Order: sequence, then structure tokens, then C-alpha cells
Amino acid sequence: MDRPDPDELLDRIQRDEDRQQRGRLKIFFGASAGVGKTFAMLQAARRRRDEGIDVVVGVVETHGRKETLALLDGLETLAPARVAHRGRTLAEFDLDAALARKPQLLLVDELAHSNVPGSRHLKRWQDVHELLDAGIDVYTTVNVQHLESLNDVVGQITGIRVWETVPDRVFDRADEVTLVDLPPEELLDRMRDGKVYLPQQAERAVRNFFRKGNLIALRELALRRTADRVDAQMREYRADQSIERIWQARERIIVCVGPGPESATLVRSAARLAASLKADWLAVYVETPKLQRLPDARRERTLAALKLAAELGAETVTLPGDDVAATLVAYARMRNVSKLVVGAAASASVGWRGGFGHAAAARIVRAATDIDVTLINSPAVRDAAGREDRGERAARFAGLGDDARRSPTTAYAYALALCAAITAAGAGLADSIALANLVMLYLLGAVFAAARLGRGPGVVYSFLGVAAFDFFFVPPRMSFTVSDTQYLLTFAVMLLTSLTISHLTSSLRRQAHVATLRERRAGAMFAMTRELGAALATAQIIETGTRHVAEIFHARVAILLPDSAEKVKQKIENPDPAVTLDDASLDADIAQWVYDQQKPAGHGTDTLPAAVALYLPLKAPMRTRGVLALVSARMDELAVPEQRRMLETLAAQIALAVERVHYVEIAQDALVSMESERLRNSLLSAISHDLRTPLTSIVGFASLLAQQPHDATPAGRSAHELADAIHDEALRMTGLVTNLLDMARLQDGSMRLHRQWSSIEEVIGAALGGARRMLAGRRVTTHVSAELPLVQLDAVLVERLLANLLENAVKYTPDGTPVTLDARIVVDGDGRRRVRVDVLDNGPGLPAGMEARVFDKFTRGEKESAKPGIGLGLAICRAIVDAHDGRIGAANRVGADGRASGACFWFELPADDAPPPAAGPADADADSDAGIDAKEGD
Repeated sequence: MDRPDPDELLDRIQRDEDRQQRGRLKIFFGASAGVGKTFAMLQAARRRRDEGIDVVVGVVETHGRKETLALLDGLETLAPARVAHRGRTLAEFDLDAALARKPQLLLVDELAHSNVPGSRHLKRWQDVHELLDAGIDVYTTVNVQHLESLNDVVGQITGIRVWETVPDRVFDRADEVTLVDLPPEELLDRMRDGKVYLPQQAERAVRNFFRKGNLIALRELALRRTADRVDAQMREYRADQSIERIWQARERIIVCVGPGPESATLVRSAARLAASLKADWLAVYVETPKLQRLPDARRERTLAALKLAAELGAETVTLPGDDVAATLVAYARMRNVSKLVVGAAASASVGWRGGFGHAAAARIVRAATDIDVTLINSPAVRDAAGREDRGERAARFAGLGDDARRSPTTAYAYALALCAAITAAGAGLADSIALANLVMLYLLGAVFAAARLGRGPGVVYSFLGVAAFDFFFVPPRMSFTVSDTQYLLTFAVMLLTSLTISHLTSSLRRQAHVATLRERRAGAMFAMTRELGAALATAQIIETGTRHVAEIFHARVAILLPDSAEKVKQKIENPDPAVTLDDASLDADIAQWVYDQQKPAGHGTDTLPAAVALYLPLKAPMRTRGVLALVSARMDELAVPEQRRMLETLAAQIALAVERVHYVEIAQDALVSMESERLRNSLLSAISHDLRTPLTSIVGFASLLAQQPHDATPAGRSAHELADAIHDEALRMTGLVTNLLDMARLQDGSMRLHRQWSSIEEVIGAALGGARRMLAGRRVTTHVSAELPLVQLDAVLVERLLANLLENAVKYTPDGTPVTLDARIVVDGDGRRRVRVDVLDNGPGLPAGMEARVFDKFTRGEKESAKPGIGLGLAICRAIVDAHDGRIGAANRVGADGRASGACFWFELPADDAPPPAAGPADADADSDAGIDAKEGD
């Protein structure tokens, strides 16, 4: 018994661990609405509940069906979340409540549902993904028309396009899929009985979507999709269990494509057979070292056959190997293939001959004991095989390829020189060593010739070595005559051994070269993918993609992206002419056609094959993102399926990177637009409320003054009181406008600091003096340390900073509550000295989570508050402190009982620098604890 592959075993263990930590997903799958998916899901959930499982209903759409409603009785149901959208409140699945409840099993109906804008995820299947990551098992439902890969097919059948879709990977990765099936006749009866929709809706649905033909087609799609999933599970199980024996649970066909002229006929025969059996089919080409040396004409014939198979719906595969039959049968067993299609004339083709002269067709029949082998022996195949040119057969028999694959003439000269050198060395050693040891020297030379010079020089050396050994060392010497007939056996064994060594060594050399190329290209692909993943701009993607594609395919490359008018053009600055195609080498019309049609064109394709360059669309999941064009000195190699697939893979990686950056830019633009909209709304709110209110008051008071001839008003208020009110409202409006203007000046950098050496105590005193009217009726206590140094600052701005902090304390605390100012020296974690000023109040404190956000523009401590202000005072404070290279913050004060006893707003300014000698400290009282009763008019 073979030992299991360690890598496969480790991968299986990791998958099992992931499955244990992750919740299990079960999908109830149906052809259309009304087949009973939700009903079956609820029945299964009730059975699980009876088994003692904690079952909770997250969301279930009953559509008013009594039978479905009855199954909900006794099941715990989560309350829906209420989401506001366009002036309406909509019910939506509450994902946070489900995660907090965390049942063992959660029911989430309609997997393809689109969530209300503003929800955490756009789609419900993303909600389910988060639930599974949290370890919660989920039951859900989905219809066949909601699968992304079948969406277009269903649209063509029914004439109705469904926009809510689920990626196929979600369906394929489900732990269990239960098909809920109902014949079309029964479903139509349920529709007419009103068990699916209301009578009016049911009648309209029967005329449109629910026609019998549509239901039959949808049912077949659902059955086939379920069968595909089961087949994939079976193949995964066979791979995990290392089962090589074929399980013919489903028809799958492989047609063997070779370099012979009959390959196209075989492909068409296999396509007809697959169509009649309704089976999947593959076209497989096994490329041996001998086939790699075939002339270009025969290699192109193989590529044409593979291309024809792809156009007829086959999956094309190129497999490297030494033995065609063994490689093909092993791959067929891995893919669980039921039938192999081989041409009966294959034995005449070099592509289908195995080792030791046995025809590959016969070897396939002997090796594939558990696979049906179909031999196509029609006249068309025989005629195609018989039309080969005699000269081509002769070239094939000689084992020579085209000139590009022959060893250079110098290699043959080196082989001749090597033989002469070994003969000269043997002549010097002939008297001291036996002839058998001289044979070993010639065999060693055969290994060197085949490994370093190639197959042809190795074969030539083999014949020359036998001839030289006979002529120079076998008695009679200097003659090809042999005195002892036993030497004839020696010559034959020597020649056969030398030729075998030459063949095996050159084959290994060729395979090592191919493996090196593949490893190099795989490494280049990995490097490109890694760089594309780190790219943050389209220009970086273009530069990275162009450079790597040019290195891998030895080509000059151009990546063309569309502009706002959907016209593709190059977007690269300072192009490198060694790797980048210039505009003169590009055909803009072909590139535009490729972008519009999303199909390749140019050299090596069926569309405009005379073009110099090859043009490939950059297809991303959402749309085509551009065109990749390249011109290589080895354009013919791009027709090899393996090369073409690699090129298409690189193009897909570039397209994905372009799409990723595109959506990142869209997201950034959306954030900027949202922020701009929020600021605009805040500004409009400020203008409409905070500015309109004082203006209205001013206009009203001024009207009263204008209407009354003397000091009295109907309300009994004097003209002096009205004038004071007008003055207060005008000051309030002036403060609002000043805040707006100052914020704008601070943001655009037009406000410059006028730094001078100043005393913090003087600035505090000036701020308190300017705020006396605002602080009327409050006791303000100041604590100023005697050790405060002079600080280089803009006294006017810092005074404004303190005034805004005091205004904030007055606005959000009850009347009459005291305010405290504290100024002292502190040392931060870096050892730098700073002057810290605290403004403390005895109010309700800051709301939870507002400590950092309270300094943002247009942010207020109380939402929808009647208090005046537009939320710019603290934002201006932060801007002033930042301009001074300081720090600012806010926190709640905690009393002895553990409750918030007010708020503390603080800021720190650098105090490391010493003032010049001329700027001595100002005279001030040290550590004053002065109680100031700030009253109006003091």
C-alpha cells in the first residue's frame, strides 16, 4: 500500500480543523419559489429541536402560507431590526442580535436577499458567512435562478432577469445541500390554489415566469447543478481516500488528441458522443519529450485540435509525461472518467507510440481495465492518417525536428572532438588497462555528450565511439576487421548501451529544462501577484504588469485602459521602449473591438490573425477593465495551450488588481462625498437654526422699538432692556460667524501665529476678563503654579482657546455651578516639559464615547439640543493647540461615589525652550487661589 502524500494529509487535517471551528451550512435548494423549501427547512429545524438542539428563527418569509406559519409555533424567533430608508422604517434580519444570542442552529431564509442600505453587509449571504465564522450552524434556502453562474441562462429561458444572486462558491462550499423538488404540474396546481401567491399575483405569475416550459427547464437546471455538486464531492472523497478505481456514477469522456491529422475528426466524434450521452468531456494532449521536438506544422495541428475542442465545449488539458498511456489513464482515474475515445489509427502516429514499440492505443486498452475505451475507426480517420506526407514520416523516423530544435553544428563538432580526446587518452592507457575499462571511458563520454551537447550529438558520438574502439583498440588494430567474433557482441552491447544512455540523459536534460522554465514562470507569476496585491494606484499596476509579462514572455507589452468615454488608450508615463509597446505598434481599432466584445483578437486568433500583436481582454468579475497587448519574438509559442493559459491568468490578475483599485477609489470618493454632505448639512443646519434664531430676535426687538414712541412696550419691557437683548443676540450671531470664519482660516492655513514670550497667568486673566458677561453668577477658581515659565505662544489665539473652553463649560452645566482653572508644569513620557491647563466643571459630564469625537467639526455634546452653537468651538480649540504643537483632550471627572462629577478639558503647550535674557518673567502672584465672583458689570 502506498504511503499517503504528507502535503495532502496536512491539507486534509487543516480542512478538518477549519470545519470543526466553523459553523455548518445547509442549503434547501429548489427550482423556483413555491416548491416547499421554507416548509422543508422548518420541518428539519423542528426535528433538530426535538433532538435537544438550540434552534432559533432568524428570519423566515412565510408569504402568508398557513402551513408554514403553523411550523413556526414553538420556535424562538428573533425580533427584526428596524432600519430607516428613504423616510420609511423597514424590518430587516438582526445580525447583531443573532450573534449575541448565538444559538446552535439559526434559520435564515432567502440567502440571495439584498439587505436594506445602511446594513452592515450588502447581501444576506454575507450575514450568513459571519454567522458561520462565529460557529453558528445555519439553515437557509435558495432558488436555482439566484446562482450567479446560471443567472444568464435562466434569464434567456424565462425572459426575466433576476438581480439578486449568490456566488457559486457559497453554494459549492455548503456542508449539505438538500434538493426540494416538485413536478411542474403540482407546482402549477399549488399556484392556482393560492398556496404560493395571492390569487391575483398567482394568475400573473402563471402567465409570465411560471409557465410550464420554464418550470421544466428550471427543474433540469436544479437537478444538474445538484448533481454537479455531488460529483465534485465524490471526486474530493476519492482524492482524500486515495481511491484510484473508477466509480462510473456519471458519464465523463476524454478524447485523446495527438499530432496526427486525424485529431480534428476525433474531436468532432467525441463531441457528438458527449452530446448524445449528455456528458462532460475533455480533450487531453500528453506532451512527451519526443513530441516537444516535432516540427512546427505538426505542433500547430495539435493546437488547432485543442482549440476546436474548446469551441465545441470541451475542457482542454495539456499533460507532461514520458508515457502517453500511463499518463492519460492516471489522469482519467483522477477525474473519474467513464469513457476514453482514441483513434484506431493512433498506432501509426508518433504521438501515440509508447516505449519499446507498442502502440499507445493498445497500451491504453490494457491499462484502462476499469474504463470504457472507444476506438474511432471511421474512414475519415483512416483517410486523415493516410494523408501524411512521406517526407514528414521520414523526418519523424529519423527523430529530427525542425531546424530551430536541432542541435547546432558546433555541438556535433564538439562530439567529434570528445571522441578524439577519449581515443587519444585510451591510446596512452591501452598498455596498462583492459579493453573493458576503455569501453567505460567511451560510455562516460556518451553521458557527457548527451547531457551537454544534446540528443543528436549524443547519438553521433555513440556510433563514432564504437567505430573508434574497433579501429584503434580491437585486434587487429588500425582496421575494422575483427579477429574474434565475440567482439561483435561487445560492439552491439556498447552501441545499445551508449544509445540508451544518450536517450535517457537527453530526455532528463529536456525535462529538467522544461521544469526550470515552469518553475521560473511560476515564481514570476507569484512575484507579480504579490506586487499587484501591494499596488495602491493604477499606474503601479500598469508598471508592474507590463514589466512581469514582458519578462516572462520576452515580449513588449501595452496595457490599455478605458477613459470616461469608454475609449481604451495607454496610460503610462515615461515608458520603457524595451518592454512597452509604443502607439505606432498598436492598432487602436483592434484594441477597442477587444474591449467592447470581450474577446481576444490579433495574432494567433480567429479575429484579425494578420495583426502583429495579440490583444486580450482584461476580464474582472464585474466587467472588462481594459486590454492587454503584446508582441513577442516567439509569438508561435503563445499558441501552446499551457502558454496561453498562463498569459490569460496573468491578464486576469492584472484585471483583478485594476478593479480592486477602482473600487478603492470609489470607496474613497464615497467617503469624501459623505463627509462633504455631512458638513454641508451641518452648515445648513447652523445657518437655518443658530443664525436664524438671533436674527429673528433682533428683527423682533427692533420692530418693537420702532413701534413704541417712548420707553415702554406692551410687554412692559423698557427700551434699555430691548437694546440689551438686541446686543446679546447680535454678539451671539457674531460669535457664530466668527467661529465659522476662524475654522475656515485655520483649515486652509491662512491664519499665521504671532508667537511671543508670554505668561500663561496673564493669558488666563485676559480670558476671564473677556468672559465676565458669560460667567455671570458663577464662581471661577484658578490655581496657577508659581513655577510656570514663559511660553512662546500667540496670546490672542490662546485667549480665544480658553474663552471657548469656558463657554463650553457654561453651556453644558447648570446655572450657578462653579468652574475651576488649573495651570501647572508636567513632564511627558519623552521627558519634555509642558504647561498644562485644565478647565473643570461640575456638570453632567461627557456622553460615553464622546471623549475624542467632541473635538470634531460640527459635533455637539447633546444631539438635537436647544442650546445654541454649531459644534465648532472645540474644533477651533484643537486647531489652535495643533498650531502650537501641543495636545488637547477631554475626560470625565469621577467623584468619590464612582459617578461622573463633571468634565475636564485640558491642553498642553511645549515649555522646553528658555526665553531670551531680555524677556524676563512678568510679575505675578504665585500659586493664587483667588475666588472670583464674576458678575455682570464687575
